[in-house]
Amino acid sequence: MERLLICTDLDRTLISNGVQPESPNARRRFSELASRPEVKLAYVSGRHRVLVQQAIDIYNLPLPDYVIGDVGTTIYQVVGPGHWPHISAWEEEIGVDWSGSSHDDLKSLFADINDLRPQEASKQNRFKLSYYVPMHADRRHLMQVMEERLQRIEVQANMVWSVDEPAGVGLLDLLPPMASKLHAVEFLMGLLGFDETNTVFAGDSGNDMEVLVSTVPSVLVANSQWDVKEMALRGAYDNGNSDRIYLAEGGTLGMNGNYAAGILEGVAHYHPHILQESLEADA
Repeated sequence: MERLLICTDLDRTLISNGVQPESPNARRRFSELASRPEVKLAYVSGRHRVLVQQAIDIYNLPLPDYVIGDVGTTIYQVVGPGHWPHISAWEEEIGVDWSGSSHDDLKSLFADINDLRPQEASKQNRFKLSYYVPMHADRRHLMQVMEERLQRIEVQANMVWSVDEPAGVGLLDLLPPMASKLHAVEFLMGLLGFDETNTVFAGDSGNDMEVLVSTVPSVLVANSQWDVKEMALRGAYDNGNSDRIYLAEGGTLGMNGNYAAGILEGVAHYHPHILQESLEADA
């Protein structure tokens, strides 16, 4: 039996929380595909566990087999509702970057910096240290100070900046460099015995780019922005992976290619037999 691992982003990829319309029955058809015994489903999201569970409940999403969450710092095996044990081997792998230092060690290292306000406990974990930063803060100076302190204790960390526009505040995440979506997807593939011949990744935005231009077969849903599509095509070409990126356009199963419809279109492109079997079972 042909097996398939589907790894998909949530917001504006599987979840229809963008401005473009969603095709009727797209999520239902996706759920039917995900329920097949030969298919494993993983959600890949910047959301933490509580927000992933909220998305599943609000949007009536299928319960996945695995969740890569917290900007790639956690991988959960979803055994059943409410039972999501951590994959400890992943934490051991990315923990090498922090040279034995803990979340609390790094938090203490920066405790005297007034521009750093720790985010809520639900947004933190062992390998994710998150702060609120005033919009007026001198980010260049702040990063320089933080990097100097990290170097002194031989810790490697990526500083990921973003903005909470409604709240008018900057967001800063410190992560081990190995805690990326691509590395996490590749780790999960190896853990479950999948490779590039039976894995499909779906995304919609720039924070999916590392996977989209990699050797992992990927699909950009049709509701993605044009600049993201152009960047993905150019990056895949430059990396020699032009045959590993597919841009959903709509038309498959009479749907528009947005959100779940785009994921199904990508599966139809790479693994038509699996999608056809799912449709026949639903008929």
